[in-house]
Amino acid sequence: MMRPMCGRYSLHANPGVIALAFKLGVAIDWSARYNITPSSRIVIVREDAAAGRVAALIKWGLIPGWAKDPTIGNKLANARGETVDEKPSFRNAFKRSRCLIPASGFYEWKTVAGRKQPYYMHPVGAPLFAIAGIPERWQ
Repeated sequence: MMRPMCGRYSLHANPGVIALAFKLGVAIDWSARYNITPSSRIVIVREDAAAGRVAALIKWGLIPGWAKDPTIGNKLANARGETVDEKPSFRNAFKRSRCLIPASGFYEWKTVAGRKQPYYMHPVGAPLFAIAGIPERWQ
């Protein structure tokens, strides 16, 4: 399971561009998505000892190995960089493995006149960037 550092994000680059940008041997089968939310299936890029750099589709929402109920992953959608190595929910996953999450942009919200207004953040002049991720396997 995975945790980007934002509440919602987008990935709408061509799969071939993603493969080229992240030096993947094979492009992943992915359709453009403009509002990716926690519990969605997302693209990650990780290092594999045998295959090198690979992409995979996994569910966004970290389920700690010790969790008895997988719905906890919906509550664990973000980790703070300052405390990711200290919090019990993230500590073991952070020590074991890391990955990159390709993104085209992400959303932040600001309350304006009592209503939440989304703002779309993206790099100028670049189709992609990466968000840090910490994968965890849950059984």
